Amino acid sequence: MTTAAPAGHTSPAAGRRVTPTGRLILPADADRAKWLTARRSGIGSSDIAAILGISRYGNALSVYHDKTGGLPLESDDSEPALWGRAFEETVAREWARRNRSYVRRVGLVANIDRPWQMCTLDRRVLECPLADGHEKCAVEIKCRDKMKASQFRAGVADDVLVQTLWQADTCGYDHMHAAVLIGGNDYRQYVIRVRDHAQLVDDLRAAGERAWQQITERRPPVLAADADPDVLLDLYDRLHPERDGVVDITRDVDTQDAVGDYLDAHQDVVAAEKRKKAAKARILAGLGGAEAATVLDRPFVSLDEQSREHCDVKRLAERWPDAYADCVEDRVSRRLTIPRSVREEHTA
Repeated sequence: MTTAAPAGHTSPAAGRRVTPTGRLILPADADRAKWLTARRSGIGSSDIAAILGISRYGNALSVYHDKTGGLPLESDDSEPALWGRAFEETVAREWARRNRSYVRRVGLVANIDRPWQMCTLDRRVLECPLADGHEKCAVEIKCRDKMKASQFRAGVADDVLVQTLWQADTCGYDHMHAAVLIGGNDYRQYVIRVRDHAQLVDDLRAAGERAWQQITERRPPVLAADADPDVLLDLYDRLHPERDGVVDITRDVDTQDAVGDYLDAHQDVVAAEKRKKAAKARILAGLGGAEAATVLDRPFVSLDEQSREHCDVKRLAERWPDAYADCVEDRVSRRLTIPRSVREEHTA
């Protein structure tokens, strides 16, 4: 059975109703820059996962700055994202083949009653394998690292559940399918039914509406204290790629307290590293001339040889200056520096 859309299909015109409760904003073949711009006019399925703090790529604050234009208009060009897009068509066709169905790309869709609620469906399903085959639904395609396999043991991962429910609520579907390729060779598929998650759907809509109101009113969200610091550090680097000038934080008690917390954490790391080295010295003393030790015939500790490539850049520059110039480049980074006087005042 043919697994793609029937031959001769053309993308529907923008503004047309393409799902029970959704209208098309941009077709699937629209220019990517236009798509990136258009998605800023609402909350998408990946945005809602970030708003809830379960996304690997952002949080509520990064969504706010993206929608209000504070971040560059750019897409995710990481290796996982690149290969995910490359395999999307293959996984979609495999889902359609296994389920004897037709799938079709649609594009960016917005809810008719809530225009700020948007999603980009990976594939709309034209012939659902469930019931009589005429149920309206779509399939979400995911490619994940093999280390994430456990997240799909009892069902889809939390972020995928949230995204598919958001898409179903946007488009008026009573269920969604998910096709997941894990580690490049482990294919799994799931069905997510809206009725099984009715309360969560209501919570998602409320969270999305609240976030969109903050965006339109230019009120940055306040993040929870346990927000992922790696996501925040990446956000602030993208918000301020070029830094200049001096800011007065005399009345900014929170930032001053953060400097103190940073110094305390640094001292904890120094102390922990010292304890680690002291413990290692005691272990080596116990090993004597041996390379491993056992407890009740069970391996307990060992010294394992490791090797790694090392480049002597000074010798490279002397002997092969052209190769050095071609391969070695300066990369500028910023180090957080706190004057000695401030450090001493904090520890006094």
